[in-house]
Amino acid sequence: MTDLLAASRLSRYYGRHCAVKEVGFNLAAGQVMGLLGVNGAGKTTTLQMLTGNLAPSSGQIRINGFDLLKEPISAKRHLGYLPDTPPLYKELTVREFLGFCCQLHGLGKQASKQAIGCVIDRCGLAPVEKRLLANLSKGYQQRVGIAQAIVHNPEVIILDEPTVGLDPLQIREIRSLIRELGQQHSIVLSTHILAEVAESCSHVLIIHQGEMVLTDSVANITNRSGTGFLLVMTALPVDAAVLLAIPGVVSVEKLTDRQLKIQHALADNPSQRISEAITAAGWELKELTPLQPSIEDVFIRLTAGKAS
Repeated sequence: MTDLLAASRLSRYYGRHCAVKEVGFNLAAGQVMGLLGVNGAGKTTTLQMLTGNLAPSSGQIRINGFDLLKEPISAKRHLGYLPDTPPLYKELTVREFLGFCCQLHGLGKQASKQAIGCVIDRCGLAPVEKRLLANLSKGYQQRVGIAQAIVHNPEVIILDEPTVGLDPLQIREIRSLIRELGQQHSIVLSTHILAEVAESCSHVLIIHQGEMVLTDSVANITNRSGTGFLLVMTALPVDAAVLLAIPGVVSVEKLTDRQLKIQHALADNPSQRISEAITAAGWELKELTPLQPSIEDVFIRLTAGKAS
């Protein structure tokens, strides 16, 4: 499988401060990577380097085989970018704006006509194609932002917070569009919404304090945590300290007085010991269900409790 986006040992210094240190990954067609990190982790700096808006202090970026630093024009022909605020000229209609974007990408008149028709259909913009951008809802403006990023049919698409400020229905529609785009393109999706990664992404890259702390597929990432989770429900309130003292129990989170989420070591599953302890204490066990560790669990484990 050919990599459409390859970043190798990217670093960026501001004076003596290292904002990003040796971040690297590869993406092939059909892969969508969620870029995660707390505020100040280095996500924005990484995106700026990937889009050619900021030169790395060291490292290499190749887009569809072209070196972004040495061949920027050739590389950017294969790159589409949606910043966190869509770059819209709001005095234009949707069609006029997309026509302008086609000119920027050097598309001819006939190619532009076909490209505009394609993205209007793909992004669900037909009902508003003749309206001024200033008069569109936030959801439609985000759709136009995605349309301008893909109008030249780039192999690599970079999306920065594409669903921020949208209502639940708009978020669902944009996520569906991202999944569809991800079938044919390589996509980097930066977001604070961990559920968005679980629903839209095939891969995850977590950055903390400028360093890459984890990169893997969504399918594998939870299995690398080394821990599992149990949902425990009882008839009577539980003393969490008693369960926390059980060998193999890593943490106990009280969801309610009678419902707990217990993290445990995979190598030493304490389910039987937990059941026995609850029975012995007279709390009456109602449910003990294994839970698949979520991306949120892994993210918090890798970033919580560390200085930002």
